Amino acid sequence: MNQIDLVAWLQEKTALNILERKVLEVFVPLLEEVTIGAEKTIVSENSPVNGLYILKSGQIESKSRKTRSLGWLPGTVINLQALLLEQPVQNTVVTLNECEFYFIESDLFRQFITRYPEIDRAFSQYLAAELQQLSDEFNLDRERQIILRPYLVNKAKRGVIGKSRYATRLRSDIKQASQSRQSVLIFGERGLEKDNIAALIHFGSPLRQQTIVKIDCSKIQTSGAELFGRAGGKSGLIEALGEGTLVLNNIQDLDHKLRPAIANLLATDHYFSVDRNEKNIADEKISQARIILISEQVSPELDTVVGMTIKVPPLRVRKTDIEDHVNYYLNLICRAQKLDKSRVTPEALRKLQSYDFPNNLRELETLLERAITQLSGCGEITEEIIWQSQSKKRQFRLNLLDAYPSLRYFLRSSWWTDRINYGFTLIFFAFIIGVLFLAPQTRDKNFALNFFWDWWWCGILIAFPFVGRLWCSVCPFMIYGELTQKISLILFPRQLKKWSRQTADKWGGWFLFGLFALILIWEEVWDLKNTAYLSAWLLLLITGGAMVCSVIFERRFWCRYLCPIGGMNGLFAKLSMTELRAQQGICSAECTTYQCYKGGVQKGEGLETMGCPLYSHPAQLEDNKDCVLCMTCLKACPHRSVELNLRPPAIELWTSHVPHSYEVALLLLLLNNVFLHRLPELLQRFNLHLDLKQFWTHLMVTIVVLIVPAIITLFAHLVMKLLYRFRSEAKPRKFIYLAYGYLPLVLAGNLAHYLNLGLGEAGKILPVTLATFGLDGSNLPIFVLHPATIAFLQTTVLILGVLCSIIVTQKIARQPFLFLIPQHLATGITAIVMAWSIFT
Repeated sequence: MNQIDLVAWLQEKTALNILERKVLEVFVPLLEEVTIGAEKTIVSENSPVNGLYILKSGQIESKSRKTRSLGWLPGTVINLQALLLEQPVQNTVVTLNECEFYFIESDLFRQFITRYPEIDRAFSQYLAAELQQLSDEFNLDRERQIILRPYLVNKAKRGVIGKSRYATRLRSDIKQASQSRQSVLIFGERGLEKDNIAALIHFGSPLRQQTIVKIDCSKIQTSGAELFGRAGGKSGLIEALGEGTLVLNNIQDLDHKLRPAIANLLATDHYFSVDRNEKNIADEKISQARIILISEQVSPELDTVVGMTIKVPPLRVRKTDIEDHVNYYLNLICRAQKLDKSRVTPEALRKLQSYDFPNNLRELETLLERAITQLSGCGEITEEIIWQSQSKKRQFRLNLLDAYPSLRYFLRSSWWTDRINYGFTLIFFAFIIGVLFLAPQTRDKNFALNFFWDWWWCGILIAFPFVGRLWCSVCPFMIYGELTQKISLILFPRQLKKWSRQTADKWGGWFLFGLFALILIWEEVWDLKNTAYLSAWLLLLITGGAMVCSVIFERRFWCRYLCPIGGMNGLFAKLSMTELRAQQGICSAECTTYQCYKGGVQKGEGLETMGCPLYSHPAQLEDNKDCVLCMTCLKACPHRSVELNLRPPAIELWTSHVPHSYEVALLLLLLNNVFLHRLPELLQRFNLHLDLKQFWTHLMVTIVVLIVPAIITLFAHLVMKLLYRFRSEAKPRKFIYLAYGYLPLVLAGNLAHYLNLGLGEAGKILPVTLATFGLDGSNLPIFVLHPATIAFLQTTVLILGVLCSIIVTQKIARQPFLFLIPQHLATGITAIVMAWSIFT
């Protein structure tokens, strides 16, 4: 490069361009070219200046203990300030590759400055301007820091903890958000530390060195001056941030007047400063900041303009991550309190996993802090120390298996139900069928007929409010069905047909309703209760249905969908004060085999089973009708998740219940059945002289009685709908929901009828038993109550049925009492008519 070109290059590329051309023309001949190899130190910090270097080609890096490393390009002048101010070298300069320099020794450069005083003046002015610029930048940075300091986020608390698929997906979403500058909405329930996720996004991004601030939207002024600044006045957070990250926390609390401005900012990156005089139009500004929104609620006007949405899963669906979170928080808490780390017992961990944590991670941390405070030096956190709040599903529940360990032992033993079913029920049922066929055919001389109609019916109706569908676990119908299934598979090995759930759910209920209606008609028209062999045929037909279905389908298809007695049992089981359920948290966190549902080999304390016979998972049960209390799940579970709870009777009807039309039809059929049992008395009451010995007459009257009484309930609902037209503030619930309010009355009416047999005729079982075998038992004692006592108990049962029906109706409807008076009146009228027919 010749001297003329070098002068031009110095004027264009270097800081010496402040010098006049004639001065540079004198200065250029003093320069010499120097080549320095890669990774060589040119000058060292705080060392004397040996000369002035001007980088011609190559790359160099400046290092200092006070500032971060900087890369310099050709044209950089090294040591100029140190020579002018006669100071030591301020930075260490190292070559990154082979570099060429123009060099002048320090003594020669000082002599040159002495010869040309204008050089000193020019550089003094240059340094003064640079100093002023630095001062202005410092003041501006100081102002920015004052604005940002109250909102600064220094670091992320932690990463995403856990190994579940939810935790993995959340980490992936955070990584994806970190790789771009688009706006982000972090959406989730309270207590999920969503602000920490915002910090993870920022500090994982390429601009992690920039500032991140967080502001609570509930504290932002209506004008938005904190964000946008004031026209001609103080800057706002957005301007002060520059390329940093702005986190708007709790965006759902943002004033509605500010939402259009925030939506415009997200969509266009433009905003306006706030002008005190609203008539003036403030200048439009461009935002360089990245915006992250945090919300617990949906905000349609903002959700649609964000670039990316991250949904943070609640802790209740991440039960497998609870153990990792517990260990993390214990480390954190114990380190802060200078304690040895505590250990959580498996029982305590299961208790935590069974809880839904409404306040999520925040609640878990608080709970563990309280537990450690209670420990008083003990290093083990047991389940007694875990005091979480009760979730709605577990409120008012008492686990009988924990309260009575001997009950757990019995229900997990072979006695329940295998030994009872195959050691007693199987044989006893066959004996009863034989007696019904071979012994005398009337109830006063056949103890099997007496047992079935007087003892069994009364006993099972009394049992429903206490143990629900327990009878189905020892039912002889399905015992013979299971036995037939096992024998057929031995003789003809094959794959049993799987259930067609959709078809069975749609039509199975109506099949059992129709079958139950036919049984009631058969019972009444052919007088089954007083004819032993017909009663035997009824039992055999139901058993035959179970056996046929067991040969075709796997498990207990008949029990779940088609059995008429099972349908009735399932309906009344809704009123039970006991339920079998499982802790969803433990099942989702610890179970990987689903042995209670699918069956499997022994695992831990879980026994080998064939799985739930009704294909119900105890953690997903919402209705007692789908559980026969066979305890297969209790035996199979290795995690002690299954519970047998004592609960408020019928609570599922107004909490988790899903209505079905076929159940309502069956309920009304059972309601009408109370009147069908008293058919002769009703005809007498209405002074109708119909000959029931005539088949077709008897059949038509039976069908009418199975239809007409339910009209009262339908008429009451129609009246309610008419009255609601004048009440704009409320709407009636559908009949399919409110009809379940009659269920306690239906049970009470049927029980009131059978109490007459159970407390009267059933007490003659001893002489009837001897008469069955042709012996005289007239001298044996009988145990019957006085008719007045029986009538008192029947009246009490009906009154309780009315009161319970009113309470259940109120709970289901969740409406004022006055709005439901028509249904309450229908309940009372129906009960009065029942009593009127029963006490004839």
